[in-house]
Amino acid sequence: MGLFSLPPDWTALFARAAPVEVPPAVLLGILAVAAALSIPRVTWQQFGLFTTLVHELGHAVAGLLTGRTVTGIRIRRNHSGEALSTGRGSIGPVVSGIFGYPAPAIVGAAQLWSVFNGYTAIALFAGGIVLLLTLLVIRNLFGVLVVLASASVSATLWFFATPQQQSYALLVLGTALLVGSVRALVSVIRVHTRRGQLGSSDAYLLYRRTGVPSVVWLLLFTAAIGGCWWIAVTAYLTR
Repeated sequence: MGLFSLPPDWTALFARAAPVEVPPAVLLGILAVAAALSIPRVTWQQFGLFTTLVHELGHAVAGLLTGRTVTGIRIRRNHSGEALSTGRGSIGPVVSGIFGYPAPAIVGAAQLWSVFNGYTAIALFAGGIVLLLTLLVIRNLFGVLVVLASASVSATLWFFATPQQQSYALLVLGTALLVGSVRALVSVIRVHTRRGQLGSSDAYLLYRRTGVPSVVWLLLFTAAIGGCWWIAVTAYLTR
């Protein structure tokens, strides 16, 4: 089978599968690998780029859903990024601004829910398509490399991994995104205690746009991320 050729039974790749068994010992291993990706600085330097990409896609998708046009996304080596969009009205930019920090947790929880309900292959395929579409709006070379690397991992798992391997990989990725969302939340809260880099905080930018204090937006981010953790844990317990 060629690198990009579909297997004869390719339609089976979209079928719902039996949810993978995740005994407590395996769950601890998944948590350990996810933590190793998203906590140590040496690994976070790499995995954090994917988290930043998901963060900016959260802004972009929220903008699209409110009728705005996404004009560009940039991802930088220092984990900063931007999602630019245009459109009329004042609601769109606010909604777009809200969904950056919760986006990695939302995606992570959705991935875990998909695995525990037998939709792993579909989740991988959908994620790969979103990443490929992102290439249409990436506006810097480094961002293109991040997107291509992420899409390559998704495609490799979808085509060549066994269902069990796909499930465990997506569990690691989803959990790492959930952990990464907490790490990013802690970082933005620290920005507000130092007040030296407020311009990089979505909460501060939302305050400038709406007049609603930054602490309200930080609490909203916290509630959204906490809700995603609750969904993920519930999906595991009720699998």
